[in-house]
Amino acid sequence: MRTILVVEDEPRIAGLVRDYLEHAGFAVLTAGDGAGGLALARARRPDAIVLDLGLPKVDGLDVIRILRGDSSVPIVVLTARGDETDRIIGLEMGADDYVVKPFSPKELVARVRAVLRRAEARPLSSEHFAVGDLEIDISRRRVIAGNRIVELTPTEFELLATLAREPGRVWTRAQLLDAVHGFSLETYERAIDGHIRNLRRKLEPVGSGARYVRTVHGVGYALEDLEEPTG
Repeated sequence: MRTILVVEDEPRIAGLVRDYLEHAGFAVLTAGDGAGGLALARARRPDAIVLDLGLPKVDGLDVIRILRGDSSVPIVVLTARGDETDRIIGLEMGADDYVVKPFSPKELVARVRAVLRRAEARPLSSEHFAVGDLEIDISRRRVIAGNRIVELTPTEFELLATLAREPGRVWTRAQLLDAVHGFSLETYERAIDGHIRNLRRKLEPVGSGARYVRTVHGVGYALEDLEEPTG
């Protein structure tokens, strides 16, 4: 049974999320503050984390930053409807998805399942792409840039793999959301911008600009032309 850690300081919301996740077949751990959430994440190694941003002791954004220092565990952020800046910052720090409050518990469960599917995907494809010093190994879920292994979250990897499979194609935000998440909602299209910025920060050498992932203004994004896949 997969385990989900819920880090939420409001008991009513934490209980609601726990009940829906348990009904969906998950084991659930709960923590009421950021420090407790970090301790449980390290001690119990959950399969995914549902994380409120407005937490006591250690803020939710700091929890993401600390976890991403040594973990790629899928993170779904819970945040207030008006906190767009926090949502984008959370995605740039490495969160995989977000749900705004007030929220539908059923939608939250669906998003948790979606990030777990991305994290647990085992591609049968042996595709291998290379451009310059960037290598993307689909089957091993491994990315190398400049002779260094790049640690990507499941969402970041799926986004890069989607771009790599059709090099040069310009994807709209809605198309990328549909390819990566399995659905597209206009209100979530800005999430792609956050993932792209985070992807660039990890891939691009400092000061090189958009060397691999190109912005097509007014349309979306494309990966620069790659060599033919091998192996």
